[in-house]
Amino acid sequence: MVVEVFSIELPVGEKLIIKKNRIMGKQPSDKRMAVVSGIHGDEFEGQYICYELTRRIMEEQDKLTGIVDVYPALNPLSLDVAQHKVPKLGMDLNRMFPGNEKGTAMERVAAAIVGDIAGADMCLDVHASDIFVKELPQVRICEDMADKLLPFARLLNTDMIWTNATATVHESTLVHSMNMLGVPAMVLEMGVGTRIDRGYGNQVVEGIFHLMQELGMWQGQVGKIQYPAVSTDGEVDFIRAGKSGVFLPAIAHNHYVRKGDMIGQIVSPLEGCVLDEIRVSKSGLVFTLREYPFVREGSLIARVLTGIGEE
Repeated sequence: MVVEVFSIELPVGEKLIIKKNRIMGKQPSDKRMAVVSGIHGDEFEGQYICYELTRRIMEEQDKLTGIVDVYPALNPLSLDVAQHKVPKLGMDLNRMFPGNEKGTAMERVAAAIVGDIAGADMCLDVHASDIFVKELPQVRICEDMADKLLPFARLLNTDMIWTNATATVHESTLVHSMNMLGVPAMVLEMGVGTRIDRGYGNQVVEGIFHLMQELGMWQGQVGKIQYPAVSTDGEVDFIRAGKSGVFLPAIAHNHYVRKGDMIGQIVSPLEGCVLDEIRVSKSGLVFTLREYPFVREGSLIARVLTGIGEE
């Protein structure tokens, strides 16, 4: 059942409308899970996840106990033009929560979203990376909430869990606001900006069904899942460009490297020479890798999860 969550008239004579699909289980239960996406308009991975999750539930709706609320487009203005921030206003919606019912238009949007999700038993906020780097499927949670959230995060079939990801769990994000209201909430991130990786999406959807089963909301069959590596910020090595030029990767994404291995080169198309060889200082799994070839000094090239063995 498609429900209008919030609408507001815009100055240009148009209307901003936020909708959700409320999927009711055929069997009674007071459990409710919210799956949200589209806070940033250049991140599309969540669109496929919302589609595939809804499609699979509807095929076996009799196996659902409880309610699943799916919010594919929390920021439809940005999604319409594939922009990270709200067009014209230059505002990041994910830095405006919990919002203000009497504030600006976007503050009212944020407040309406928080009010609609409040009381849920779980909230999953699906994001993608930007256009510059590709991310393995991962859950990002605040270190302060790790004890509460880790048992749930392990079920989501991601490759890793990154705790204490400060930028992701900023106090003005939706996930932080929901956790402060007592709703267990986690960020899912994967892929690359403005793209959809159906393999990643299917992987995460399978994990969501496992989580629903754990919450007592799903009585259908579930497939096998993998259990992720768990990190802290101290176990993630950031690798940045030392020169400006064109980055040519020497490894594939999701690759285990050993200390001293070369992961790529920065070259000069003008001079036809190698400006820099990028080598890792620690062994580990490359879970973030540069997709966009042009780099400047200091640009992020890769992130390596260290402290784990090669499998």
